[in-house]
Parts: sequence; C-alpha cells; structure tokens
Amino acid sequence: MIVRTSALVAALLLSACASVPRTQPADQFLARLQALCGQRFAGRVATTDPADSAFAGKPLVMHVRDCTATEVRIPFSVGEDRSRTWVITRTAAGLRLKHDHRHPDGSEDTLSRYGGDTVATGAAGRQAFPADAFSRTLFLARGNPASIDNVWAMEIEPGVVFAYELRRPNRHFRVEFDLSKPL
Repeated sequence: MIVRTSALVAALLLSACASVPRTQPADQFLARLQALCGQRFAGRVATTDPADSAFAGKPLVMHVRDCTATEVRIPFSVGEDRSRTWVITRTAAGLRLKHDHRHPDGSEDTLSRYGGDTVATGAAGRQAFPADAFSRTLFLARGNPASIDNVWAMEIEPGVVFAYELRRPNRHFRVEFDLSKPL
C-alpha cells in the first residue's frame, strides 16, 4: 500500500511539473515582438559613426508584421528604400535572425539571408546573433571580410523602445524605435 501511494504521489508531482510551461528568454523575447504585430514605428540612428550617414537624416520605419507562433517578419525602411526585412525565427535552441534583402521588383539581392543564431540564453529584453557559417562564407565571397565578425542584437523594452544594432571590431551601429508612438 505504501509503495502504491508513493507511486501515485510521484506521478501527481510529475504531472504537475509537466503542466507548468517553462518560458525561456527566447520565448519571452518572441512574445514581446508578437505583441507589436501589425504596428509601425519611427526610428532614429542612435550612433554617431560616420559610416551611419547613409541612414542619418532619413525617415526610418519598422513594420512588425507577418507574425506566426514561430516567426516574425519586420520590414525596415530607410527613406524610400524598402529593401530590408528582419526575420526572427524560433529554433530548438533559441532564436535566429536573418536579413532578407530584395530589389524593387521583389527578386532577392545577392547579399541576403545573412544573420545568425543566438548562442547564449539572452534575456527577455535582449538577444544577440553572431554571424553564422553561411553569413561568413557569403561575406567573404562578396568581398566583405570585416563582416565575418558581425554580431547583431535586438532589444525590446515594451512601450518604450525597440533597438537593432550591429557590432564588430571598429564598428557599432544602432537604430532605436519609439514604441510609445505607433505610426
């Protein structure tokens, strides 16, 4: 009787543990993105590197859309240039960021699909994506060896700011979008 009661108690405890969802920082981050789905936000360049001049002074707009349970697509416009889309996908181990670049006719640019997977747990408000093997090979083939050390990051502080940044040796680029004022 004691053995059967102990087995029943153990089974109940295990079933209770199985019913409690374990929310990882990647899931929390993706949920924060999904909460923005359908909204557009204006941004500004937050860094002062001279290499940022192509973005500075132009209207910067992100549009969080095409949201599913495992993927969010965010077109990012720089002035009239609507060629960029950030694609964030849930993977078994974390999140993946890819950059989808298109020509005005919709055809894929030769410098597209680069990005990487998270290698650390990250946080609900920040995830970092070091360049993956595909990206490093692409950058070398396209004559961009400095980009092989790229680490992209995204931050979300609900109701306050969404930030996209790129870091590598001798380069830091950051754009911040005001989440308090949807367009």
